[in-house]
Amino acid sequence: MIDSFKSFILEKQLFPEGDKVLLAISGGMDSMAMAELFHLSGYHFAFAHCNFKLRGEESDGDEVFVREEANRYGVQCYCREFNTAEIAKERGISIQMAARDLRYNFFEEIAEENGFNYIATAHHLDDQTETFFINLIRGCGIGGLHGIREKNGKIIRPMMFTYRHEIESFVNEGGVDYREDSSNKSTNYQRNKLRHDIIPVLRDLNPNFDEEMAANISRLSNTEYIFRQHIELKRKDVLKTDGDVVFIDIPGLKKLHPVTSYLFEFISSYGFKNEDVDNIIASLGSGPGKTFYSPSYQLIIDREKLIISVLLREEDDLEFKIEKDDSLIMEPEKMSVTVCKINDYAIPHQKNIASLDYQRLRFPLKIRRWRTGDSFVPLGMNSHKKLSDFFIDEKYSLLEKQQTWILCSGEDIVWIIGARINDRYKITKDTDLVYQLKFEVQSS
Repeated sequence: MIDSFKSFILEKQLFPEGDKVLLAISGGMDSMAMAELFHLSGYHFAFAHCNFKLRGEESDGDEVFVREEANRYGVQCYCREFNTAEIAKERGISIQMAARDLRYNFFEEIAEENGFNYIATAHHLDDQTETFFINLIRGCGIGGLHGIREKNGKIIRPMMFTYRHEIESFVNEGGVDYREDSSNKSTNYQRNKLRHDIIPVLRDLNPNFDEEMAANISRLSNTEYIFRQHIELKRKDVLKTDGDVVFIDIPGLKKLHPVTSYLFEFISSYGFKNEDVDNIIASLGSGPGKTFYSPSYQLIIDREKLIISVLLREEDDLEFKIEKDDSLIMEPEKMSVTVCKINDYAIPHQKNIASLDYQRLRFPLKIRRWRTGDSFVPLGMNSHKKLSDFFIDEKYSLLEKQQTWILCSGEDIVWIIGARINDRYKITKDTDLVYQLKFEVQSS
């Protein structure tokens, strides 16, 4: 076992021999076998353990055991307790998902603070097979079928050369102590049901099931590599970014076949699902304006583009004040303020600069998002116009409307920032002081 362990680490280039590795230790058979192999190999390591407080005294007993084992090995042990069930409820996610997020965030924090180059988990080949079927049952793209990566950034999985029954033989023969998690026997969890009820049947059908699954997953991983290269070429053809906003060319997208598969690969990283892709494709011929949402992003169907941007939330109701003596505004956009005599001033004509009659302004000024029913008198006109109509005339996309800020003096809209000022606040022959706001346009 130890020779295979070291050869696997060398072959997969998981980490240089002298690097410090943080081991994710639950106290169970797999992680304790990993700890023993690290110890016998002479690698530099420490323990990290999460007490998720899900099994009462059993969870606390696991923590005590892990601390004692770290002491026996003579290594540092980092432990943290979490009220996992409560955190999961607050976040509206499953306990399993909450535990996973808490675990990896904790490991990253400890590694960063204490100079560990890598974080090792004890996933093995049986875990890979189980993960393959879990992803298949849930529904996934090709990326869900490649199994568990041996290395993903800082995360390494040095036990991915062996099976559960080989680990069991190793710990029994070597007298390695471990704690049995009572929840592992319950078939209430999807992974355990696969492990105890379904995969044994598949092994009965094919005595070489484990080897065949490993080979299949390897072939799928290689296929995915080729697939990704092709997707990236097509992505460059139809997808462009401007800051945090992504634009997908609709005519270019429609030329790809099958369009649903391409679109899924382009937008799934933004949290959109297969059913979203189907609905987006079905809506392409219905005109602009339809919007789709993932947990963190929105996708807007515009005239010739799909526009993906971060989902605007509470920001819509925010107001930012500008006091009379402010010379630099940092929120929500960076703007500089200049007040000067009219005799010293030449009116610029850039849209990112507003030249206003200082005496007409009522401080503090306010910056906010536009609202339904808003109107102003556009520069050069003598009557009010609804902002919604102004946006239509100026051919604003839905995203541009959402992202537009307006400057107000009292209840009056003084400037659609970056676009047009209110005619009633312009410089006139009676103006004495000029109030200039310069919006710093971000280069893309």
